[in-house]
Amino acid sequence: MTPEAKARVTIDALLVAAGWHVCNVANANIHASTGVAIREFPLNNGFGFADYMLYINGKACGIIEAKKQGATLTGVELQSGRYAQGLPTALPAWRRPLPFVWESTGVETHFTNGLDPEPRARAVFAFFRPELLAQWLALLPPAVGSQGVSEAPSTFLARMRNMPKLVTEWGSGGAHYALWPAQIGAITNLEKSLAANKPKALIQMATGSGKTFTSIGFIYRLIKFGGARRVLFLVDRGNLARQTKKEFDAYASPYNNYKFGEEYIVQHLQSNQLDTSARVVICTIQRMFSMLKGRELAEEADEESTERIEGLFKDPEPIGYNPAIPIESFDIVVTDEAHRSIYNLWRQVLEYFDAYLIGLTATPNKQTFGFFNQNLVMEYGHAQAVADGVNVNYDVYRIKTEVSEQGAKVDKGFWLEMQDKATRRKTAWQLDDDFEYQPEELDRAVQTPDQIRTVVRTLRDRWQPDMFPQRQELPKTLIFAKDDNHAEKIVEILREEFGRGNEFAQKITYRSAQGGGTSPEQLIKDFRTGYYPRVAVTVDMIATGTDIKPVEIVVFMRSVKSRSFFEQMKGRGVRVCKDDDLRSVNPGEHIKKDHFVIVDCVGVCERDKTDSRPMDTKKSVPLDKLLQAVSLGNVEDDVLSSIAARLARLDKDASDADRAKVVELSGGKTLRELARGIVDALAIDATQDMSPAEADQRLRDATKPFAAPALREQLLKMKQKADLVIDTVTQDSLLHAGFSEGSDREGHAGALVQSFEDFIKQHKDEITALQILYSRPTRAPLRFEDVQALADALHAPPLNIDEGALWQAYATLRKGAVKGATQRRLLTDLVSLVRFAMQQTNELVPYPERVQANFKAWLAQHQQTSNNNPFTTEQQHWLEMIRDHIAANLGIEIDDFEYAPSMPKAAWAKCTSSLARNCPR
Repeated sequence: MTPEAKARVTIDALLVAAGWHVCNVANANIHASTGVAIREFPLNNGFGFADYMLYINGKACGIIEAKKQGATLTGVELQSGRYAQGLPTALPAWRRPLPFVWESTGVETHFTNGLDPEPRARAVFAFFRPELLAQWLALLPPAVGSQGVSEAPSTFLARMRNMPKLVTEWGSGGAHYALWPAQIGAITNLEKSLAANKPKALIQMATGSGKTFTSIGFIYRLIKFGGARRVLFLVDRGNLARQTKKEFDAYASPYNNYKFGEEYIVQHLQSNQLDTSARVVICTIQRMFSMLKGRELAEEADEESTERIEGLFKDPEPIGYNPAIPIESFDIVVTDEAHRSIYNLWRQVLEYFDAYLIGLTATPNKQTFGFFNQNLVMEYGHAQAVADGVNVNYDVYRIKTEVSEQGAKVDKGFWLEMQDKATRRKTAWQLDDDFEYQPEELDRAVQTPDQIRTVVRTLRDRWQPDMFPQRQELPKTLIFAKDDNHAEKIVEILREEFGRGNEFAQKITYRSAQGGGTSPEQLIKDFRTGYYPRVAVTVDMIATGTDIKPVEIVVFMRSVKSRSFFEQMKGRGVRVCKDDDLRSVNPGEHIKKDHFVIVDCVGVCERDKTDSRPMDTKKSVPLDKLLQAVSLGNVEDDVLSSIAARLARLDKDASDADRAKVVELSGGKTLRELARGIVDALAIDATQDMSPAEADQRLRDATKPFAAPALREQLLKMKQKADLVIDTVTQDSLLHAGFSEGSDREGHAGALVQSFEDFIKQHKDEITALQILYSRPTRAPLRFEDVQALADALHAPPLNIDEGALWQAYATLRKGAVKGATQRRLLTDLVSLVRFAMQQTNELVPYPERVQANFKAWLAQHQQTSNNNPFTTEQQHWLEMIRDHIAANLGIEIDDFEYAPSMPKAAWAKCTSSLARNCPR
């Protein structure tokens, strides 16, 4: 068989799989099916033969030019285009020249849609089903004569070049929406890219800057105005899919009164059944991979992180054409967190569909840019987002303890504890030799409760004076732990050291719901919208994507080596939070989120991180990742041999109960039989009479039991039974706690103070309060209403200056000259701030304290001049009430005695009667 003939055998198979009836000219029946492909079709004289002529509903629509495998296809388009013009005039055609042209080797296929403006060949995975071509052809306008059409057909590409103007603001009241400049730019630039027929586009937007809302906005327009039939929105975790579905359903159309979910069906794919009526399908990338492979994926597998999985697939099992999910299933594929989905395993999913590919990411790297053809349609980083008020900036607060920096040594003879990780049962262990461990072993092999306690105590004692002096309650805090056991201990110590109940701190991991516990989704919702919990401890479930805007403290008690993953984790704190939303979960009137604090307990902000994938063949890969890779179809030698070795080790230490459980969950196989089956399947060599396909099937049969999530979970539980050493002897000590040199607290404070001082200088002749304060010592009266007007001007955009933040900024810059930094601010403190800024005073003192000092001085003066006639207790009480009212309101009027909430009934008469007896006139 010639190379060309081999290629045609493969092409025939692809056409049949896509629903075409394939035949020779001699036995052709153009009505045998919706789509008929006729081999070696004779054309007009001088045109030769078309390798395949395609008919849709009895009329010719296109040709396929077949080439041998390995042939380049780019130069073949002219030849194919000529064949498309050679159909005999007596034969029926949808359009002349024929609109659809393919070039194919059976391995590589190019397609040109002649209905598009400026038709351009593109690579496709396989052939389209006839039904799609019938849909396209149905859109053709009526023909004019036999040689042409009256106007261009309305294809997706044609529509993209005639999109209506983007609506940037719509709705009213509580349902008012306005796109940020970055969102406007992203949508506008993306539509220009699509109109230019660029197959891939990358949108980089900082975490918290509205990537998902932007995506829904452009997806809505692509469906409504671009005519996109269906959009695939890929995420990497089930909780992100659920969150995205809610955002789609809540999106209000700028063009009518419908919500997105009311106008179009949005499917969150949780099984392998695609809703063909859905216009948007939200799916994890691991589920779509399994569907294309024709495999079931357990629902709980959607919740497993795909981080590091793709690195295990050196030669990933290729995806073949799946007739149940044709390549034209989606016109648009949007992949969220694109930097994690472009590698060899998941890349196949992205490249399977004949769709425009749009990537979303906050943390791109060189490989991300390369995959998307350097077509970055929006670049909007954290610094820009902070400048625009879309993100808040952060400071780094470093906590160093002796154990976390140097490790520890316990002398022989002391008693430690051993904890079974799976059952959490503890036993005592007396040391026969010295026991020494390094910092990197903390909370993996060794747990030192006092090290965790020292960190928690430092957080407890320092969060208010150092980080948030105006707050009375710990801001919402997210702590990243190393694993589930570490998270458990952190939660226990948090509750104990803060002296709070169970609701104060909660663990939120994939195991939270085990044993009937509250689901992670409910815990996340409570953390986002409720007063409790104040602290959430997680491993990596909330590390990426999850939107919890009130978070103001992010604590790293685990290290991270991947730059992208670190940026995602850090991004949990950058989101802007509306004042009302923040106050709903925090006590206090003047609370706003203007920054967040990273508390670095492990030096994660000080270490170099890499853009490369975290998989390193020289480092051990966790068993859970190996099992997950095999469940997704990995049968590579290195992966399987590693699993076999680990199963053998598990078998040596397994209890009878555990072995019986494995037999039950594996379909009757013991651990030893599972390991032996893998080894035997790997041992097949060239001397055995077995085809590569049979050898591959042997490997798949050997690994089939691991597709069951229950078996994988059981194996992981058995592995965890390796004991955790608990060092209850070592007493840790704090080495350092303070803001890192890299934190720009002074820069932030300086900018705020400069803005304030520039404002009062610029408006000293316009705002009454400033006019009076600048004109002192003329003693013109300053009224509360005047100070309120000044405060309103400062609170308004673009300044948005809050008295508490301003006071704290002065405390940062001139600590020795500022008092009362941790006190709750009163409006009258603004008088002290203005006087200090004008250098009328050398110290910044709260206004009530200034009034108190003046009151004391006046009392002392009265004592000296009253001839031993001091105020009575009743008179002293009235004077103190007047003092306190002045401190809060600048002055006091007669009406205040009658109407002020703090005054008793008939206050003016009682006061004057009491004070008249010996109060100086």
